[in-house]
Amino acid sequence: MATLPPECGVCDPDHLISFDSRQGRWVIAATVLGSGIAALDATVVGIALPTIGRNFHSGVGTLQWVVTGYALTLAAFLLLGGSLGDRLGRKRIFSIGIVWFALASVACGVAPNAGTLIVARVLQGVGGALLVPASLAILQASFQTKDRSRAIGAWSGLGGVTAAAGPLVGGYLIAAGSWRWVFFINIPLAAGVMVITAQHVPESHDPTSAGRVDSIGATLAVLFLGGLTYGLIEGPSHGWTGAKVLIGLIIAGLAGPAFGFTEHARAHPMLPLGVFRSRQFSGANAVTFIVYGALGGALFLLPIELQVVSHYSPLASGLALLPVTFIMLVFSARSGQLAARIGPRLQMSVGPCVVGSGLALLAPASRDGAYVTHVLPAVVLFGAGLAITVAPLTATAMSAAPAEHSGLASAVNNVVARAAGLLAVAVLPLLAGITGGSALTPHQFASGFQTAVLIAGVTCAAGGLLAVATIRNPDRAAPIPDQHLRSYHCAIDGAPLQSSVAE
Repeated sequence: MATLPPECGVCDPDHLISFDSRQGRWVIAATVLGSGIAALDATVVGIALPTIGRNFHSGVGTLQWVVTGYALTLAAFLLLGGSLGDRLGRKRIFSIGIVWFALASVACGVAPNAGTLIVARVLQGVGGALLVPASLAILQASFQTKDRSRAIGAWSGLGGVTAAAGPLVGGYLIAAGSWRWVFFINIPLAAGVMVITAQHVPESHDPTSAGRVDSIGATLAVLFLGGLTYGLIEGPSHGWTGAKVLIGLIIAGLAGPAFGFTEHARAHPMLPLGVFRSRQFSGANAVTFIVYGALGGALFLLPIELQVVSHYSPLASGLALLPVTFIMLVFSARSGQLAARIGPRLQMSVGPCVVGSGLALLAPASRDGAYVTHVLPAVVLFGAGLAITVAPLTATAMSAAPAEHSGLASAVNNVVARAAGLLAVAVLPLLAGITGGSALTPHQFASGFQTAVLIAGVTCAAGGLLAVATIRNPDRAAPIPDQHLRSYHCAIDGAPLQSSVAE
């Protein structure tokens, strides 16, 4: 089993992994499958929501919690997961996250009622928060500088494929057996990832990390996101002046500023606020928040629309999104390579506008469910936009931070994406009028869905405009000589990824 030097300021680059090596392929397989389980579970459940609702006689509010219960803890603990990986070892935390996620998946699959399922989903999110940032940090810390861009591009593209395949997998499992199989499928996948990780993934950590784990910061993050989410989801049905809703919103209003103050004051915070001084880093994460928020809200509603309004079966609604999987599989890696050559700004500006156009085109699907004329063009368009956007967006967010903080950079980018989806699932149905006990009736849902996808489309396009204003291509005029990289940088303490992009 290969192991990177535990501490190094100047180390031999031969310790690092080549993208084309056998070990490099195994490391990519482990990280893609590991993070892919979490991404798959976030999307595969969407297809199962109408079936779960019928099984447990639940309304929109309960279905929102099945999604947001997972997203809440995933978003709230991602920063802590990234920090633990940098301190205690990325491979170790990645492995713990896989086991935790698998056990929580079993609990989801055997849940006897909606309340138990939501609790199990909450626990599942904690496991995801451990494995997701560690998977990307392993790539950043393990590969040679010249290969990091390709490794992250492959991770983004293949990971996007697993997420996009979720609806198809979910539809097939429901048709073949039960909605419970969308959780049981994680067990053999997790076992395979553990075997590959144990044999092929090198250990790494940040030798500069010090101090205790920021449990106060993690607690405040959970209180902020939990209080805000609870208030937004329960407000429409229980009244905005209801005691529990007000308590949730007040907790969020107090915990948010307290989190910022605590992270600023601590010597070793979970989230060093100084990373946001980088315009590139802040811009990439702002674009991530807008784009993933729009996607998260729209893709929460789309499977329900296809099944409730257009009368698709779960399998048919999963097949409806199959073109996204195909487009991501074919074009994501090429998109990452193109961004490495020309810089990310053009793709990050155009891609979200293409995604937004595809989402807006879904509005007519509620008036006419014909797949070829009303669903397929929209699906192809926003799939193309995702292929254009995902790899350069991820690489840009990672490249704006030094390699020794790869766990932190990965965690920040992931928490931004997850928090955006979490809030969008809570807010978008509210803005579109999809609330109350009658929300799942075909006529009311169809009307609200049209409004929702138009809002999501405009929001996504705004992310492209933000990229125009904030994202800059790396300076190509003065590339860093290869011998300089060989003399002064290694996997643990390395040059930012954009240095390799500039070459």
